[in-house]
Amino acid sequence: MAEFSSFDGVRLHYDVEGAGEPVVLLHGFAASTEANWRAPGIIDALIAAGHRVVGLDARGHGRSEKCYDPTAYTGGAMVTDVGALLDHLDLGAADVVGYSMGSATAIRFAHGDRRVRRLVLGGTGGGLSDTAEDRDQRMDRARRVAAALEAEDPGRIEDPAGRRFRQFADSTGADLRALAALQRGRRQDPLTREELATIEVDTLVVCGDEDVSPHELAGALPAGRSVVIAGNHLSAVRNPALATEIVRFLADGRRV
Repeated sequence: MAEFSSFDGVRLHYDVEGAGEPVVLLHGFAASTEANWRAPGIIDALIAAGHRVVGLDARGHGRSEKCYDPTAYTGGAMVTDVGALLDHLDLGAADVVGYSMGSATAIRFAHGDRRVRRLVLGGTGGGLSDTAEDRDQRMDRARRVAAALEAEDPGRIEDPAGRRFRQFADSTGADLRALAALQRGRRQDPLTREELATIEVDTLVVCGDEDVSPHELAGALPAGRSVVIAGNHLSAVRNPALATEIVRFLADGRRV
């Protein structure tokens, strides 16, 4: 259990366990290293496979500092946090594994930083369209989720997506105010196909069969492969097959 000061002074918590090639784990929205990676047994599986595991609690999450100003999450702050962590630990290269929000962070980090050796993107994929309508829909959804997180009475939340996010955040004991600030502040469009084509490291995209499809995203990456396991966006994390697929991929993937 340790913490460090990131590029803007925000204090971030991280755990380091095991020995061997480093694997950095980036969790999903309203989750944490504990909920996303330790509880389902993924950290133990990676340690048993001979990896040094580094779990980062994202800003606003877990045991990291809670930021209530939306600007703390803008400008790719979470991506820059990953680079700051690697600098802090003096890691010249690492495998990076993300899930959901963590995957969005991981793929952007891989696009801009050559220290990524191999990449795993869980709970992400689907269409790669990025029209003005798509951007408007993302912004509207973020506003609705933020409003649900800020609602005094969760029983009166009418928006289905907002209700699901609120229920999950309540179940993990997350800081609702910090999560709402993140939703109101983070504004990053998906990488374009041209940008994805520059990510040449071996990449596994893995999703549950009741979640989005991983195939299109994997196909847009020069060294992408895709796997489908049983589960929806939340339950797939708890499926032991996820740990199996991650460990197998990191064992099989070529080293660069």
